[in-house]
Amino acid sequence: MKTKALIGFFLCWILGLGYLSAQRFFLPEQTKSERIPFEFLNNLILIPVEVNGTELTFVLDSGVGKPLLFNMMGKDSIEVRNVSEVQIKGLGDGEAITALKSLGNGFRIGEAWNFNQELFVVMDEALNFSPALGVPVHGIIGYDLFRDFVVEINYSNKYLKLHNPKFYKPKRKKKDVSLALDIKKTKAYLNAEVLLEKGKNIPVKLLIDTGSSDALWLFNQPEKGLEVPDKNYEDFLGRGLSGDVFGKRTKINGVKIAKFEMFDAKVAFPHRESLTFLKNYGSRNGSVGGELLKRFNVVFDYGNHTMTLRKNLNYNTPFEYNLSGINLQHDGIRYISERIANTVVVPRTNYRGMNSIGSAQMVPQNATKLTVVPEIVISAIRAGSPAEEVGLRKGDVVLEVNGKQVHQYKLQEIIKMINAKKGKRVKLLIERYNRDLLFSFVLKELF
Repeated sequence: MKTKALIGFFLCWILGLGYLSAQRFFLPEQTKSERIPFEFLNNLILIPVEVNGTELTFVLDSGVGKPLLFNMMGKDSIEVRNVSEVQIKGLGDGEAITALKSLGNGFRIGEAWNFNQELFVVMDEALNFSPALGVPVHGIIGYDLFRDFVVEINYSNKYLKLHNPKFYKPKRKKKDVSLALDIKKTKAYLNAEVLLEKGKNIPVKLLIDTGSSDALWLFNQPEKGLEVPDKNYEDFLGRGLSGDVFGKRTKINGVKIAKFEMFDAKVAFPHRESLTFLKNYGSRNGSVGGELLKRFNVVFDYGNHTMTLRKNLNYNTPFEYNLSGINLQHDGIRYISERIANTVVVPRTNYRGMNSIGSAQMVPQNATKLTVVPEIVISAIRAGSPAEEVGLRKGDVVLEVNGKQVHQYKLQEIIKMINAKKGKRVKLLIERYNRDLLFSFVLKELF
């Protein structure tokens, strides 16, 4: 009976009331909200998304329009419906890429449903967050959720709450601050100020991009007072739909959003050639990403063009760059052998070869166990960093950090271990061309 009732419920939504929500997400009748726990890795929000019955993991990315599916790691297959070939372009220094546009897909996030979701399937294997995050990530989703719900992101307790706009009543506290959003097509923008020089605040309009792990991106616009500070370094900023994104990383004196002021802030200035898909910047001056947004618990109300900020425990966390200069990622698997000691109980025998009653001998036996573990490699090293100065190289396989075998830890835990705090000595045992080598260096601040 329960199964029939469930089928009847969904048929009602599809054929009746649900028809009005075509191509939109909805919650069951009279449901006010749905709470979704998330993982927070490298300043990115990872949420469970079921696509046509297959359970996947997506990044919540407010900077993207329609969902993108780009990696099926750990999954045998997935059904995508009503497919046609298209050309799409995004961030990166390359050309437009070929993708598959798919219509009429079933999406489920907790108890939030969309029976007619459009998505794009990107076949480029280079677009893959999984190695850098250490967990399988299959796609990204953004605007459709922000459009259909009031979206509450609790960064401190790591949960997402999708509120039905029909029932939503904000519970504002004295320290909450609401500010206006400018919604253009599928993007949301806020007004802020950046402090590049003492006493000189520059007004900026920033895209809200929860899919960026950085704090701020700014466009190099000297005519508006936005110039790259003298102290900077060249770096890989990320992978976009159309290729790699490079630019300069630096720090500025501060950034101000509403009444909130954050000082000594990290900023990346992407190179112009990585932004060719933006025919012109218009009034936009950059974007604000997860490393800054995580300092607040945030409520996005696209319907009323507002967002509400409340400081959380991350607010005063210093903006710090990678102290070691090392980037790590998963790169396949490796086998490790471990010696294990088993103890076997052997009954004692008497001089006639008979077992002695109640007597036994404990006999230790050694064995070797082969275990499959993820292989952790150095994917990039910053020029002039402590790691580069002692001779570490891209492609080195990390075996141990300060005497601890890395296969016992998650990737993000290992990254924290090699970037603990300035002045700390780090010892890395690495494998290079089948040789084990030990390196030691002291962590230091970049700026």
